[in-house]
Amino acid sequence: MASLAQQFTGLRCSPLSTSRLSKPFSPKQTKTTLLPIVSASVISNAQTKERLKLKEIFEDAQERCRTAPMEGVSFNLETFYSALEKYDFNSEIGTKVKGVVFHTDNKGALVDITAKSSAHLKVEDACMHKIKHVEEVGIVPGVKEEFVIIGENEDDDSLILSLKTIQFELAWERCRQLQAEDVVVKGRVVGANKGGVVAVVEGLRGFVPFSQLSTKSAAEELIEKDIPLKFVEVDEEQSRLVLSNRKAMADNQAQLGIGSVVLGTVQSLKPYGAFIDIGGINGLLHVSQISHDRVSDIATVLQPGDTLKVMILSHDRERGRVSLSTKKLEPTPGDMIRNPTLVFEKAEEMAQTFRQRIAQAEAMARADMLRFQPESGLTLSSDGILGPVTSDLPLEGLDLSDVPPAVVTE
Repeated sequence: MASLAQQFTGLRCSPLSTSRLSKPFSPKQTKTTLLPIVSASVISNAQTKERLKLKEIFEDAQERCRTAPMEGVSFNLETFYSALEKYDFNSEIGTKVKGVVFHTDNKGALVDITAKSSAHLKVEDACMHKIKHVEEVGIVPGVKEEFVIIGENEDDDSLILSLKTIQFELAWERCRQLQAEDVVVKGRVVGANKGGVVAVVEGLRGFVPFSQLSTKSAAEELIEKDIPLKFVEVDEEQSRLVLSNRKAMADNQAQLGIGSVVLGTVQSLKPYGAFIDIGGINGLLHVSQISHDRVSDIATVLQPGDTLKVMILSHDRERGRVSLSTKKLEPTPGDMIRNPTLVFEKAEEMAQTFRQRIAQAEAMARADMLRFQPESGLTLSSDGILGPVTSDLPLEGLDLSDVPPAVVTE
């Protein structure tokens, strides 16, 4: 009969549980239960020690996780909060967020804004102008942009973005700046109604009343044409943008000055005078300013489409009105009726003479003022004129229609 040790050769000890290790041996246990335990202790004593050692390691690790969980770990609370701040943002409507485009199609673009899901930019929200594909305005994968949140998809909780909203905000701000600087801009006429025309400026649709148009052309003739404009009213809250072509044209022609000779074209005839287009501005050549001789019927002297030289008499820049004269250009009274060609040939020469008279009259007026203000310190020249006689005249505020001819003394 084989020995007892030989009978248990090759038996494996079952894993020791914590309960078995912690419970003391009870004398009530039967022999059949005792023998395998004793035998296992004898045969697998090394394994038991290893398991006890591991148990101690696990218990120690559990205690450290409970009392000092961040000890020995590079990812601390500060790093954790920084990560949360990086990926957390305000998703309310109207909030501006930065994102990267990673996909485009016919419907729009998908944008990564570091949210729980990607955001969607629709084609109609990608630009303030009408487009068919977002790539027409440079929205391609990899592009980084600032967007504004305008809604949320209920199906997947993804956010809806817009670039158009931001572009409109910038356009209104730009118009306010241009109005403050009182500059002239170009506007494309895109429509007309009974009150005026509609023009696009900085991407915004503005209204130009007929009273603020310098041309007498029909509104339909201006469609798709660019015209100079100035801002009259810029109100983003009311979506109200009012423009003026008259003020813009007056500003463009300001360098001409009163007393200047300009080339114009007769646009229309009225009983009281003719409207002359002088480079985009409609000036009025009153019937009394056509000739020194009386003109009973303007049509006998001028016809629409005629080209002629006129002199600027007055210039109301605020109201965009210009008064003209050919009467002041006549070498002799009545030449505009009998020989208009001679009037146009001598126009610059007659205008120069007229400007010198005005300058001399102005200097004499200043000299008269000096008599009542000797303390001013001004002195008269040897010719009895206060200040030099020049052709420089003020751009506005002087009406030359009633200036008397100079008195020549010998």
